[in-house]
Amino acid sequence: MVRPPALSVLEVVYRDAHFLVLDKPAGIATTAPDDGPSLFGLARAFDREATQLHPLSRLDTQVSGLLVFARTPAANERALRARREGEFSRRYLGLARAGTLPPEGEFRWSIGLDPRDPRKRRALPEGSLPVGAKPALTRYVQRAGAGLLVALDLYPQTGRTHQLRVHAAAAQSPLLGDVAYGGEKRLTLDNGRILSAGRVMLHCAYVSLPHPDKALGNLTLSLAPAKDLVKLWLLAGGQASQLSDPRDEAR
Repeated sequence: MVRPPALSVLEVVYRDAHFLVLDKPAGIATTAPDDGPSLFGLARAFDREATQLHPLSRLDTQVSGLLVFARTPAANERALRARREGEFSRRYLGLARAGTLPPEGEFRWSIGLDPRDPRKRRALPEGSLPVGAKPALTRYVQRAGAGLLVALDLYPQTGRTHQLRVHAAAAQSPLLGDVAYGGEKRLTLDNGRILSAGRVMLHCAYVSLPHPDKALGNLTLSLAPAKDLVKLWLLAGGQASQLSDPRDEAR
């Protein structure tokens, strides 16, 4: 289990009149009830001048990477329209055990509550939409392989709870460290070395969305993978450069 960072930890990636973008570390929730520790709480304490502060996505506690906050009603409204019109692009980098996935493709399973545990979600057959379930779409590309591991670029086209984790698991490629959805915390390499994942190996590496100020075009940002993710990749025999090329603009 990753320990939550101290509330004094705050990494600002970008800030202007309309947006605040933070580098979310693993181990802290995006939001929390009862004003518990959360990145939203850190953002509010830091950015008291914002007329409105609203997270435009909610990265799971164990997920790292770019987290965009709207600072104004205009930014929030533009982001909502961008989602509806397919103009809000994100790329996540995930590590999974190498399997039989084709080099690229789509996951189209709808997602609903897990009846055994309401905190979790489950993938449902494509076209199946029981009460409470929602359609979901994820595009993926295998970025590179390193021994037992594969690095996946994951492009969510919808924004369901746990979507990328559920879809990866349903494709028989659960993310490393994602024990809730069948991911392994430990892998033994051929040389006997043991890889240990202390959290879900998923990182938001790229975001792009229209800026409410049309003269500025799109807000487009990328962020290097988290150090623990890179370390596992290197130990598996990969190279850091294999994880650093965004390849996003064409998506």
